Amino acid sequence: MRAVVCRKPGELALEERPQPKRGGAEVLVGVSHVGICGTDFHIYEGKHPFLAYPRVMGHEFSGTVLDAAPGVASPGQPVIVNPYLSCGRCIACRNGKANCCVAIEVLGVHRDGAMCEQILVPAENLLPADGLSLVEAATVEFLAVGAHAVRRSMALGGNRALVIGAGPIGLATALFARIAKQNVTIMDVSAERLAFAARQLGFLVIDGSKGRIIEKISERTAGTGFDVVYDATGNSHSMQSAFAYVAHGGVMVMVSVVQDDITFSDPEFHKREMMLIGSRNATRADFEHVIISIRAGKIPVDRLVTHRTTLRDSPGNIALWAHEKSGLIKAMIDVRGRT
Repeated sequence: MRAVVCRKPGELALEERPQPKRGGAEVLVGVSHVGICGTDFHIYEGKHPFLAYPRVMGHEFSGTVLDAAPGVASPGQPVIVNPYLSCGRCIACRNGKANCCVAIEVLGVHRDGAMCEQILVPAENLLPADGLSLVEAATVEFLAVGAHAVRRSMALGGNRALVIGAGPIGLATALFARIAKQNVTIMDVSAERLAFAARQLGFLVIDGSKGRIIEKISERTAGTGFDVVYDATGNSHSMQSAFAYVAHGGVMVMVSVVQDDITFSDPEFHKREMMLIGSRNATRADFEHVIISIRAGKIPVDRLVTHRTTLRDSPGNIALWAHEKSGLIKAMIDVRGRT
């Protein structure tokens, strides 16, 4: 089978690899579409701290069942794959939080992923894609990260929410905050991304590139700050600044993660009696919420998928898009496409 391999930072190649052989409770999936994530760009650029090369990337994907044990799945069935492989035994797994399993492995990061024609997946990591196109199905994982962050916030309908970062995860968070009936504003420093959020998705926006951020937030919230702030920037300076945007009694959700230490003023934190919440990956319940929302027409997948490529062309396109992101929200690989 064909597979796109990141041999080392800065080097992607289309290779021929042996077809995987199914065994036990695994399901052999023919990959249909793969979303390209910021993580994939980081792997290509050599910025991922816990990755061994060579690696087949790709953890946002859809496909069809090729082979499975009797009663597990039917050949030809369209599926979505939850790429988070958990141990099922640790304290997190026992408490229903397999998304932060102590020994978690993510397809495309810790193990070879889906930028290939066929992949073996544990049966419990499959979800039926009934009612979704295979392109829509390949967006479920990144959307579920945003849905999980919103669920983690415990914020109520009617709460004023600020999402910082208008990349794919920030937009996913904003969309599901809106589905949860929060009043959403998006802030970014990119005029292009803010224009997309406003014109294509209908969000109120704040331009963070021109200063006076505290004054702008005060004007937007009648001087109180936002009830819930989601930071999806992956920028430590932004994450630290965001504490000042939270209302008294409010919540801050760290959707993104950085290697840096994050510091904040303890007196301000206590004065506001803030909640600080981490949000990692997503659970099966979040995947199911996303699937239902796409079926209901609440997620404009056709607008979010801005760039497309094939498996053959993806090495060159990933190298290009790692540096040239103009107009890019979500790029999608059509694995079965030949052109």
